[in-house]
Amino acid sequence: MGHANIKDIPVRALDGGAFSLADLTGPLLVVNVASKCGLTPQYTALEKLQKDYGDRGLTVVGVPCNQFMGQEPGTSEEIASFCSTTYGVTFPLLEKTDVNGDDRHPLYAELTQTADANGEAGDIQWNFEKFLVAADGSVAGRFRPRTEPDAPEVISAIEAALG
Repeated sequence: MGHANIKDIPVRALDGGAFSLADLTGPLLVVNVASKCGLTPQYTALEKLQKDYGDRGLTVVGVPCNQFMGQEPGTSEEIASFCSTTYGVTFPLLEKTDVNGDDRHPLYAELTQTADANGEAGDIQWNFEKFLVAADGSVAGRFRPRTEPDAPEVISAIEAALG
């Protein structure tokens, strides 16, 4: 048995409404995000990836999480407003959730089984860790928080996933 199809795991939109990853036919770049982190400016590069590759099928999916030094304290409305007004984010954001620990979301229970380039799996290290999910729902890569969204290794993995 392989890993679960990431796209089959139930998630909710930031506003609490229905959202289905399975409706996104191409690859996904799933990123746990926060509004008050030193890495928050990565939103700029994430939005650029969405703009550059969206028409080829890539969807960036942001997952707000407040587990790292309380850097995502806001309500859903505050998070949505911040992302929109500060970074012009157009990609979907999911409901604020836990990515580590006892209440870890099922999405992250699956994702964190994937190893990074150094062969290390397990807990999310910090805000802005990135997972590339292939069109078929399998996890194609894991990039740690300090790896910029437009780093060569991320771009080449996205290009490969887009075929």
